[in-house]
Amino acid sequence: MAASDRIKFGTDGWRGVIADDFTFANVARVGAAIAGYLHNGHRAELAPYRTWGVPYRPASAGLVVGYDTRFMSGEFARHLSRAVAGGGVPVWLTDAPVPTPAVSSAVVARGAAGGVMITASHNPPQWSGVKFKPEYGGSATAEITTVIESHIPPAPPDLGDGRVETVSVREEYLARLRRAVDTRELARAPLYVVVDAMYGSAQGYLAELFQELRIPHLEVRSTVDPLFGGKKPEPLPENVVPLKAVIRSLRARARGRTVVGLITDGDGDRAAAMDEHGQFLDTHRTAALLLWHLGRHRKLTGQVLKSFALTDMVGKLADRMSVPWREIRVGFKWAVEDLVTGKAAFAGEESGGYGYSWHLPERDGVLSNLLLLELVAATGKSLGALVGDLFDLVGPHHYARRDLELPTRIEVVDRLSQVPPERLGDQRVVKVETLDGLKLRLDRGWVLFRASGTEPILRLYCEMDDPKLVGRTLDAAERLAVGGLL
Repeated sequence: MAASDRIKFGTDGWRGVIADDFTFANVARVGAAIAGYLHNGHRAELAPYRTWGVPYRPASAGLVVGYDTRFMSGEFARHLSRAVAGGGVPVWLTDAPVPTPAVSSAVVARGAAGGVMITASHNPPQWSGVKFKPEYGGSATAEITTVIESHIPPAPPDLGDGRVETVSVREEYLARLRRAVDTRELARAPLYVVVDAMYGSAQGYLAELFQELRIPHLEVRSTVDPLFGGKKPEPLPENVVPLKAVIRSLRARARGRTVVGLITDGDGDRAAAMDEHGQFLDTHRTAALLLWHLGRHRKLTGQVLKSFALTDMVGKLADRMSVPWREIRVGFKWAVEDLVTGKAAFAGEESGGYGYSWHLPERDGVLSNLLLLELVAATGKSLGALVGDLFDLVGPHHYARRDLELPTRIEVVDRLSQVPPERLGDQRVVKVETLDGLKLRLDRGWVLFRASGTEPILRLYCEMDDPKLVGRTLDAAERLAVGGLL
């Protein structure tokens, strides 16, 4: 079997390069596999139905299919829909690009058997992908995707003449968002919001809510551009320079209102922010502020989950709030069980995905942005001031990530894990952790070596108590990672 014929679900779905392995033929094969999975008589024996208490829905309950703003996403979505319908499963195809959480919301609202999103999330524009959402409206577990993979046929199916119904899921999702936040408090607050959709499929959703609430706002990068302006649609400092320029130009125009920048990624399931001075709030500070808000203003109860690559601030805040917390592997599929069953109330990951048991067991960048705005409204403080308060509580934490294109990324992590160093740069290694990759805890913070599950990239993550140490530590980590390859 050729490499382009092999289909493997990774951290969150199957992803591939358009016209290389992500082809209409392979998309149809995945559609046939999903139909086969939904018809599988043994599906009811999987953990979500057996131990999580998720209601089992037969294949006749149908599948919701959505898509993002990437090149040919709508065409790929219709092709997959026809393959699923040809397999005897009713299909509802969205009538426009939608954020991933809108598909998950529609699955729950309609009582569907599952959902599919055509997206590669934050990947470069030449990529696309397929995310599957089971009945509970969240990331599919490894157990579920393994069964789907077992149904992938060796050749694309005959698409047949199965019926594909076109629907709008926008209002269903907006109604869920309205119920999830205090809209009256948002409407009362003196806010000026700049929304950056990064050309992704969440464009227009926040703006519509702000229009209803009469909150002054401005949208940037809210048109369809399959090339995403030449940047990855991922909320990183180097990718949000246009938002920074706009915010700095608006300070006089805001007329005393608090300026807040809100960011969503390519498919709207991730969030980040920017303060009134144009300073980027990375996903770590965003996660910590969200948790602080939930504990301080919403009286959060239940366990907190943090991914292995997420800031230590989350654990420190949970301790201060006297709520239990634990680390999980990278990938939201490792959080869904506790969110579905209610054991966990909040889950956060380094990539900017945050989920809430009282909403959906799914990352939702649109809701997370609204909750950040709710925090600003509740405190009357700007995001910059709130970050200062956060550091007063848990100490300064500074972070950066470096991505190395490295096909041998898995071998590098294995090599370092077998013989971890005793020092990295000028710091001692005080502890070694291997939950997901290799994390070296150092005198002043930590660094993590982890192979990406969606791209041929070795990710180096670093958090220190001094910003000057972050770059030096990442330099030392990069030398260690590539040294054995020279």
